[in-house]
Amino acid sequence: MRRVICHWTAGSHSAGDTDKDAYHILVEGNGRLVRGRPSIALNSGRVKPGYAAHTLNCNGGSIGVSLCCMAGAEERPFDAGRYPMTRAQWDAMTAVVAELCKYYRIKVTPKTVLSHAEVESNLGIEQRGKWDFTRLPFDPTISGASGCGERLRRDVTAAMSSTPNLPVRIGRDAV
Repeated sequence: MRRVICHWTAGSHSAGDTDKDAYHILVEGNGRLVRGRPSIALNSGRVKPGYAAHTLNCNGGSIGVSLCCMAGAEERPFDAGRYPMTRAQWDAMTAVVAELCKYYRIKVTPKTVLSHAEVESNLGIEQRGKWDFTRLPFDPTISGASGCGERLRRDVTAAMSSTPNLPVRIGRDAV
């Protein structure tokens, strides 16, 4: 695996069946982790049937982690909708991404740990206006894809160094 791409589902705070088919790991509104149906191994190189189709033309070598949130959200003027991203979700996501980076030996850079909103600018792969994340509802001082991405990478790096035994175990994907 070469990268982790972070998303939001644009749904409620609970993982639905469609969400479980699209992402490897989901984080519900209270921070609870839900395993997606596709194994990470299906996205490890050339994608195989049943892979997690989380990012347009960028699924091979990519792990998809998504927050269950932001149904009805609007980018401009910003409105987080009925299910805004929570701080509990963010903290759980950064811990999961930190463990994935440790396990798969993914260095934390803007090209390897990024939000869906950064894929087009950081990797040069068109994403048809995806804006998850350009705003963090729990911290209105940060806006823009790069600002949110910098916060993501800073928090993941902090989780990697401060938490030696993170709660997530990769399990079936280790093979």
